[in-house]
Amino acid sequence: MRGRPAVAVVLIAAAVVALDQIAKGLVRATMGLPGTSVPLVDDLVRLTYTRNAGAAFGILQGGSPVFIAVSVIVVISVIVYAGRWRPSSPWVIVSLGLVGGGAAGNLVDRALNGWVTDFIQVPFNFPVFNVADASICVGVGMLVWWLLFGPTSHEAVTSDASERPENPGEGSQ
Repeated sequence: MRGRPAVAVVLIAAAVVALDQIAKGLVRATMGLPGTSVPLVDDLVRLTYTRNAGAAFGILQGGSPVFIAVSVIVVISVIVYAGRWRPSSPWVIVSLGLVGGGAAGNLVDRALNGWVTDFIQVPFNFPVFNVADASICVGVGMLVWWLLFGPTSHEAVTSDASERPENPGEGSQ
């Protein structure tokens, strides 16, 4: 991962998209009509087929063109960031791959269907979600954690020696 972080980010994102699209395809092919629900793990997890034309957790219904644009911007931003800044932290590389892959997975659904297939339901009135949604949430959580508690030096952000200051404290004030 160290030498080619952009490639690693894209590979992680591609794995997320593949897993997400396979799961969504299986749900659409086997569960019949939206609203169908079956227990998976007792009352803790259910497979519940829904179609979400809104944003995360069903808010802002009908805004598909805006969500498509935002998803495209997120995917491009993740790739550009990984290619330009070449993060050396595996934590950051994985989190970028999860966010980019989740955004791309839901983008595929929106572009092809105008809605996103959601199917994972947990208790406590939590909204039904999918693999892409979970990847985005975990990836953003990892990035926030890294920003709050990760290394603070410039060396932790980039693996390109030509962009590092010669003196350890140089450039940071």
